[in-house]
Formats: sequence, C-alpha cells, structure tokens
Amino acid sequence: MPSTPSLDTDETAALRAVPTRIVEAWAQHDADRFAETFTEHATLILPGDVFLTSREEIRSYMSRAFTGPLKGTRVTGVPLTVRPLAADVAAVVTKGGVLAPGEREPSGERVIRATWILVREGTDWRIASYQNTPVGAA
Repeated sequence: MPSTPSLDTDETAALRAVPTRIVEAWAQHDADRFAETFTEHATLILPGDVFLTSREEIRSYMSRAFTGPLKGTRVTGVPLTVRPLAADVAAVVTKGGVLAPGEREPSGERVIRATWILVREGTDWRIASYQNTPVGAA
C-alpha cells in the first residue's frame, strides 16, 4: 500500500487558506472570484439537492444566489482537519455556515460541517469537490 505523503508547514497553511478565499469572495458577493477557487470540473453539493459539476455552473449558481437568497449574507469556515490523501491531493474538514446579516456565528440550520477535496494546480490549491451537511441533520 503506498504511503500517504506528509505536509510541511507551508503546504498546510496553503490548504487552510482555501476556505479563507471562499469566505473573502463571499463577503464581496463575487461569484467570479468564488468560482475561481474551484477546478474547471469541480463538484459542489449543497443541501436542498444542489448538485453542480463545473466551475461555470458554480459561478452561475452563486451569481444568482448572491443577488437572491444569499444577498447580504456572509459565510464562515474554520478548518478542523487537514489531511494529505496523495501527492497534490488533500482533504480539509471545516465547521462553519452561512451568517445572516449581523450574526457573528451561524445559528440553527445554518451550522454545517464540510468536506473539501483539494488538488494542486500549478502553485495553487483548488477545490475539486465540496459537500456540506447541516450539523442538525439526522
């Protein structure tokens, strides 16, 4: 069985920074910047039967969401674990959720745990697959 690579401090910091890039793009309601954090053929799965399979689908969905149901919201995502899976592939698990205007922490059904599968593209880490689950889900 092949060994799992280890991460140095710089790699770990770069992986932990990916959720921060999403938080920053969301704060600006910037669907282009949000989508650029994903690979071209990324998968995004969200509650409510949202299943997107490309960067362009993600961009389009977030563009509509930022002017509709997510208008005025922010998001938070704090890494709980960062784990290498293979060379240039890692998994990050975060806790967080959508913040309604004026909230400092997500509440109720907006508290989530998420799994991010990240891949290195050149010198950048991008999201290949993302899925979140509400904490209150059975």
